[in-house]
Amino acid sequence: MAHSIFSGTPTWVWFLLVALAWLGLRQTLTQTASLRRITLMPLALVVLSLYGTVSVFGDQPLALLIWAKAAAATTYLVLRRPVAPGTRFDLASQTFTLPGTWAPLALMMTIFCTKYAVGITNAINPGLLHSTTVALVVSAVYGLSSGVLIGRALRLWRLAAAADAAWHGQPATA
Repeated sequence: MAHSIFSGTPTWVWFLLVALAWLGLRQTLTQTASLRRITLMPLALVVLSLYGTVSVFGDQPLALLIWAKAAAATTYLVLRRPVAPGTRFDLASQTFTLPGTWAPLALMMTIFCTKYAVGITNAINPGLLHSTTVALVVSAVYGLSSGVLIGRALRLWRLAAAADAAWHGQPATA
């Protein structure tokens, strides 16, 4: 059965998996990133996460509520944590120095694997996706992943705002 699942998977899905793995592995190394990149990458993944919820469970308002609550709660919790040691924002170049972390890879793989599992379920037993329990669990996983992505991006924006405030001699509010 596993063989038929994997062989029935469209080729583009495997290319997407490789691309996400490459992007995630790149982020295990110290790197620099612009404000644009630290915003667009999480935003794209959050949109995919929300799309995954809406496309499958859009007729179940509770699933959308769970996604939103999980995303909001996780964003709040992530915002309470400090940025990783070694994270810096250079005001002149408008870039961040980000220490390597496995978190982005884990988040990308979580979203990909959840979407893949939902696709397999839809192909094998689509009625299962109408189960409230399945809808809530999948929506919660998507929401939790989105909340981490949003929280991480907002922490970096807060760091940039604090650097700007310090440059202008204003007290930092971060």
